[in-house]
Amino acid sequence: MLTVDYDRLDVRAGQTVLDLGCGEGRHAFEAYRRGAAVVALDRGGDEVATTQEWLGAIAAAGEAPVGASATAVRGDLLHLPVPDASVDRVIASEVLEHVPDDLTAFTEIARVLKPGGRVAVTVPRYGPERVCWALSDAYHANEGGHIRIYREAEVRSRLAQVGLLPGSSHHAHALHAPYWWLKCAVGVDRSPAPVRAYHRVLVWDLTERPWVTRTAEKLLDPVIGKSLVVYATKPW
Repeated sequence: MLTVDYDRLDVRAGQTVLDLGCGEGRHAFEAYRRGAAVVALDRGGDEVATTQEWLGAIAAAGEAPVGASATAVRGDLLHLPVPDASVDRVIASEVLEHVPDDLTAFTEIARVLKPGGRVAVTVPRYGPERVCWALSDAYHANEGGHIRIYREAEVRSRLAQVGLLPGSSHHAHALHAPYWWLKCAVGVDRSPAPVRAYHRVLVWDLTERPWVTRTAEKLLDPVIGKSLVVYATKPW
């Protein structure tokens, strides 16, 4: 399930792509399959190990083009283990809302990007996220949880503050917003029948990509899309 539009980000073979807060690697995998040299970074050792395992499986299955490379490493968004101006594309998906000193994280993104390089920043969208916070403290108020809710203007301001040029934006994952509202309403650690049923629909959508859910999400993304995606470029 990708949040970033790789065509808007213009990910191409031969580029260096840095996936920050990679989790279990969903965005790194797609960049690798497109022929990039991928570095997937996360603070969590388990996440890094899982991502590395799946990157190896992609290579073993012959799904990565000749010349592509990928690795997963542990690292800190506030001190990226990457040289200045060395990365063509950066993906920071659903991670900055966890970082207390987010301005330093944005500064590090700008530092490692090459002139002309691009970044895609995705964060939970203000409206759907505010509903989740109102329904459940357990949803966000835990160790490593969400510490802020961004408005789009704030994301753009942060990007501009570190010298990047904000560009287009869109929303994603509308079908996931009601699922999380339901989870927050009944308790995020509980899975009664309605939650299980909705989860089955999301899995069906992810694996089968039926036209009915794809059409519904396309229509609903501008209204209740759970994620905000903003693209920016580093000036030459």
